[in-house]
Amino acid sequence: MKTLKKNTLKSPEKNFLKSAPALVFVLVILLALFLADIYMANAATEKDDHKHQENEQADEKDAHGDDHEDKKSGEEKHGDEHGDEEGGHDDEKMKLSAEQQKNGGIQVAEAGPIDIQQTLPLYGVVGVNAERIQNITARFPGVIRKVNRKQGDNVSVGDALATIESNESMKVYTINATMNGIITDRHAVEGEQTGDEPLFVVADMTTVWVDLSIFPRDVAQLQLGQQVRVEQAQRKLVDKGQLVYISANANPVNQATSARVLLDNSKGQWIPGHFVNAQATLGKTPVAVAVQNDALQTLEGKTVVFVKEGDGFEPRPVRLGKADSKFSEVLEGIAAGETYVARNSFILKSEMGKESAEHGH
Repeated sequence: MKTLKKNTLKSPEKNFLKSAPALVFVLVILLALFLADIYMANAATEKDDHKHQENEQADEKDAHGDDHEDKKSGEEKHGDEHGDEEGGHDDEKMKLSAEQQKNGGIQVAEAGPIDIQQTLPLYGVVGVNAERIQNITARFPGVIRKVNRKQGDNVSVGDALATIESNESMKVYTINATMNGIITDRHAVEGEQTGDEPLFVVADMTTVWVDLSIFPRDVAQLQLGQQVRVEQAQRKLVDKGQLVYISANANPVNQATSARVLLDNSKGQWIPGHFVNAQATLGKTPVAVAVQNDALQTLEGKTVVFVKEGDGFEPRPVRLGKADSKFSEVLEGIAAGETYVARNSFILKSEMGKESAEHGH
């Protein structure tokens, strides 16, 4: 019994000594695992830092590349804008073939020196030249046996107008035209007795009068012999005549003074009774460069003239000076000798409007 107790008391120590190496081994393993975890964590951290650094470098590279692309794009854009500026004139040019110009009735002229006329606008009406009217009557009272001409007929000197039988001698005699002209009125009727009134009225229409009304403030600016431009807008008639008469009296109703212009009508284009516009020439001023008024167009709020540039026409802004009914002085924008569209320039303006609308879409 004593021996058994002794063995029993020594057993824990012996067990502990036997288990100590195993415990040390376990601790070593745990320590190794702990150190391994720390190493792996540090390695992962370094890897993340390295990757982050690479990402930052990549971002910087991308940013630099973007800046380069933006700069390049900006340069290309600037180049395009510069190119647009250089090619702007070409874009504004209107190019028309010779056939298109002909079909459009486009006419060109050279800008150059001319006399600008100072004019006074007037209004009036065309009338028959009273100095070239003839009333034809019977030489002797009698019966009208035959009438050869009617109202509206053209007659020449010597043409037989009518045949009359004299009441006294019973002889038949002929009434002849004594001037060239048109029968504007006829009172001769076959079988009737002649009377005091004219049988025919013949008017020479190769010239006409234009009777003008002059306001009191303008009378002093007019004198006999002045040149007057007369226009009948509805029939597109234009001609020039001379002032041949200024009345010494004024109309008490409207205070206007009458003046008269002698106008050539050899072609019969002026019709008595038609209203007309007129411009009396007061003086002339020479200018270095002028263009026809028909050439002037308004484009984007500016007055322009289409000037020939190479194979096209360019709308050139101009600054104008003195002007009359036909020409305008050009102070800036066109030089003497340059070719411009003088007539039907509105066609070019219309074509430019079409192109702008197409580009807008």
